[in-house]
Amino acid sequence: MNALAPILQALCGLCSFVVLAWCVSEQPSAVRWRAVGLALMAQAGLALATMHVGIVRSAFMVLSRGIGQIKLATQAGTSFVFGYVGGADLPFSPVAGANTFVFALQALPTVMVVSALAMLGFHLRILPTLVRGSSWILSRTLNIGGALGVCAAAKVFLGQTEAPLLIRPYIGKLTRSELFTVMTLGMATTSASVMVIYATILQGTLADPISHILTASIISVPAAVAISRLMVPQTGPDTEGDVISPYNFTGAMEAVANGATDGMKLFLNIIAMLIVMLALVFLSNAVLAVLPWQWVGLGDTTMSLQQILGWVMAPVAWLMGVPWAEAQVAGKLLGVKLALNEVMAFIELSRVADAQLSGTTRLIMLYALCGFANFASIG
Repeated sequence: MNALAPILQALCGLCSFVVLAWCVSEQPSAVRWRAVGLALMAQAGLALATMHVGIVRSAFMVLSRGIGQIKLATQAGTSFVFGYVGGADLPFSPVAGANTFVFALQALPTVMVVSALAMLGFHLRILPTLVRGSSWILSRTLNIGGALGVCAAAKVFLGQTEAPLLIRPYIGKLTRSELFTVMTLGMATTSASVMVIYATILQGTLADPISHILTASIISVPAAVAISRLMVPQTGPDTEGDVISPYNFTGAMEAVANGATDGMKLFLNIIAMLIVMLALVFLSNAVLAVLPWQWVGLGDTTMSLQQILGWVMAPVAWLMGVPWAEAQVAGKLLGVKLALNEVMAFIELSRVADAQLSGTTRLIMLYALCGFANFASIG
């Protein structure tokens, strides 16, 4: 019975999320349950394939090594430009236990390299071909239109703003349900440009984090389609469409230069948001620390934003399969991700002591945190 308990808990969570989405649906009676069931089965099939099908696991290992090479290539550039603070050999012996890793100069520059490679992939027609092939599979597997299939396939590689550009001529023709699905896909998945950052943060916390991050982004596509079709059911005909490249470069170097410039904007944006968010958390905790909590019966408790978020999100963490003894710590991570962003949540996860979260819970949290769903993304 003990072995069945986690499975029953996970099934309870899955059913709860489906029922909750149906309860807040615009038209509960119009939900196409067959389409929802197909999407959920596709997610389960993809998850099983990545874990148990040899050729799929091998493909993920190749992708993982490729991303590792991008990380090393970026370090070659940062070492030359920034010297030892960018990853080059230290000109001195560090103090025992000292951390010489500079996040802004050794991890974040990866987004510029990946962005440049993505634009080069567009120019060489590699990325559009991958998206077109993936969209063909998704359209038939998930029973969605061609335009939505293109956007869903592109979201595995691209960000929230870039993926819809591939179907820009069809945006005005999308139904309300399809438009909601596009937004849900943007929130539920991540992009190639930040995957390496997540993996760098979690290095040492989990084994081979990049493979799990890739899997999380891929299996979130059918999950997003299922939930969005529950909340805003498709009542009209599906919108057909094909990949429309939003970029027209005259040469490979122009593509690389444009990609590097776009990546630099994202690089600076991440730095600015991290500084501001960390400052806001500090200020919030400073305010909470001086409030008279004894007036509400909490004695001399020192309250923090993370602690409050942990209480609120603990039931959600339990529904995801986290043991109740670890649910508050996991709930805190979910709250940080929702209120701030996933980078902050991954940083918090990397700092959690081994005694507080088991390896299984850490893995569940990686999958739960891997996406752009937070309040800041609404804008």
